Amino acid sequence: MTSLLQRLSAERNRRFVGRGREVELFIDAIASTELPFHILHVFGPGGVGKTTLMQQFLRFCERSKISTIYVEGRNIEAAPESFVSTLCSLMGLNESDSPLDVLAQRQERNVILIDTYEAITQLDEWLREVFLPHLSVNTLIVIAGRNPPSSGWCSDPGWQALMHTLPLRNLTPEESQTYLTTRDIPTTQHRAILDFTHGHPLALSLVAEVFAQGKKISFQAESAPNVVKTLLSRFIKEVPTPAHRMVLEACAVIRLTTEVALNQILAVPQNTLAGEAHSLGEILDVHDLFEWLRGLSFIESGQLGLFPHDLAREVLIADLRWRNSEFYTELHHRARQYYTKRLGQTQGQEKHRVLLDYIFLHRDNSAIRSCFTWGEESSLLTDSLRETDKTALLGMVAKYEGEESAKIADHWLKRQPQNVVVFRDLHSEPAGFAMMVALQTATVEDLSADPGALASWQYLQTHAPLRPSESATIFRFWMARDTYQAVSPTQSLIFINFVQYFQKTPGLAYTFLPCAQADSWTAMLNYFDLTRLSETDFTVEGRHYGVYGHDWRIVSPAAWQEILARKEVTTAGESVDNTPVGEPLLVLSQPEFVEAVQNALRNFSCPDVLQNNPLVRSRSVYKVLSRSVEEQVTTKASMSASPKDTQLSDKLSSGYLRERVNVLQNLLKQAVESLQSSPRAEKLYRAVYRTYLNPAPTQEQAAELLDLPFSTYRRHLKAGMTRVADILWQREIS
Repeated sequence: MTSLLQRLSAERNRRFVGRGREVELFIDAIASTELPFHILHVFGPGGVGKTTLMQQFLRFCERSKISTIYVEGRNIEAAPESFVSTLCSLMGLNESDSPLDVLAQRQERNVILIDTYEAITQLDEWLREVFLPHLSVNTLIVIAGRNPPSSGWCSDPGWQALMHTLPLRNLTPEESQTYLTTRDIPTTQHRAILDFTHGHPLALSLVAEVFAQGKKISFQAESAPNVVKTLLSRFIKEVPTPAHRMVLEACAVIRLTTEVALNQILAVPQNTLAGEAHSLGEILDVHDLFEWLRGLSFIESGQLGLFPHDLAREVLIADLRWRNSEFYTELHHRARQYYTKRLGQTQGQEKHRVLLDYIFLHRDNSAIRSCFTWGEESSLLTDSLRETDKTALLGMVAKYEGEESAKIADHWLKRQPQNVVVFRDLHSEPAGFAMMVALQTATVEDLSADPGALASWQYLQTHAPLRPSESATIFRFWMARDTYQAVSPTQSLIFINFVQYFQKTPGLAYTFLPCAQADSWTAMLNYFDLTRLSETDFTVEGRHYGVYGHDWRIVSPAAWQEILARKEVTTAGESVDNTPVGEPLLVLSQPEFVEAVQNALRNFSCPDVLQNNPLVRSRSVYKVLSRSVEEQVTTKASMSASPKDTQLSDKLSSGYLRERVNVLQNLLKQAVESLQSSPRAEKLYRAVYRTYLNPAPTQEQAAELLDLPFSTYRRHLKAGMTRVADILWQREIS
């Protein structure tokens, strides 16, 4: 009859997937005539499958009739006597027998498996120096724990030669899907589960149990707090203090953690009993907290800072959002302020890294997460175009878009070489590039050579004509050498360069972004407030390109950042608001603007009529309101939008039309009064003043009061209105 133990073993074996490389390494070592190593040190974060792998090793040994001892570190006291006593019991020896003597005399192959090694780290030196060296040369010791070998193992040349380290990572996406299939998880749920678990075995197992209890569910980490709690307990046995928890949560929110970043992000004024303001970074010992982070098994150290294991980050964030969503929002607010400050202090490659850190704050939203690579760093360098690059760049275009597109790219390389950015690999070869074509400087011949640029230019003429000193750009070609426009480190860097371009280009009015697979980018580009412009789609050599655009006069880079800040803490299930702060600005052509000024002057004393004038939604009015709010409000760190943001949003909303009308009246008055500064324009001022600002009952009476012939008065009035409109137009476009 089959025993329960046998059935348990069979079920565990059935659910075991992956780890082919690790199992093969172990089997080859055991089968060797002479062991290639005597210590196999397996390490990885909690729940990654160390114990499951050790049990697989044990099953193989049992099937192969190899003598094996399995020591569970959490079940023994971290003392030599306890370890020896446990061996006696497991080996079936009498208390008077010496396990070390018995093991030292064994001639056959034997294995000692020591699991949960972190629980008995106090024995590390004793095992290394006293116990293990006296074992038989036919003994393989497998150690499994959360931490890599201590410095004592690594600094000893003897143990260095006899030890093999085996870091245990998550299952691959293919292995994870195989596991989910064996657990009968609906395939429609696989993507969401993999996005959360990242192939972490314990996480996969726990999520499978959630489905086993109720299969008709849609998995979301926030809706399964018990899963998150269990995983969190496996990663963190105990957080010493609230300060340690705060630092850990900050590390989960930001891409890379350094002492400087922690000190700045946690530098929030705190009132002490003495009434003095200090920063949290001053109150806490950030250095000690950083070192504590560094020592956690699920925190990895990179060249530029610390970062959590992928699943640890997911679990920490899911737990924080569920347990304390206000602090989650506040951490984002602090980090955003820190990175905004850093963006103004950095240049070149460092600025690119800070921009990636900034965009990383949006990673929790599924529209963004899958569209960037979030690695610690990229070896790519950003550079300008070199003459020797042209063959490689045109080769990329021909490979992915065809020879006709390569001819178009060659045309622009000759016409606007200064607008090409090249991304170089470690050998300084082009790994990708982006070409930003300036439409406002393109000639008729240029446009006729490129259906993509022509379609965008025609759209501008019809829907959003450029005004003096304004520019428009089409990101005409962008691609990676090996992956074209698919998600990759090169593509991520290209998008980051696009963001930098938005921010640094003066007078930028409109941008166009053509995509070969336009529909696949809809969620991400809509999130970033880029609108699909089907009218600008174009075809080259049978290949269709969909185009997205953004009018920076309606939503400026500053307003754009405010929109993104509002979205930053949203997730897939939450609505994403693309509405600018208040009502969108109106972009008027110069003739439209002049007409609006003339109408405003005619109705200067009629607020009810002025509130319908387009100028109340002009950039000039917005600037005055924004400056007024900044002068009135002292910016304070908070868990949501700052008071300035809130008040400005209110003042731009329809409920504050009266205030916007007041601003418009003041702008008109200032422009009219500025005519007095010139003796020649004084007569124009008097005509406009007596007609609109302090009007006579009729124009005839106004001419009479000014002691002017009516025809002369009309000429002065017309010239004055033209001068006022010109003054306000220059203010609008400056």
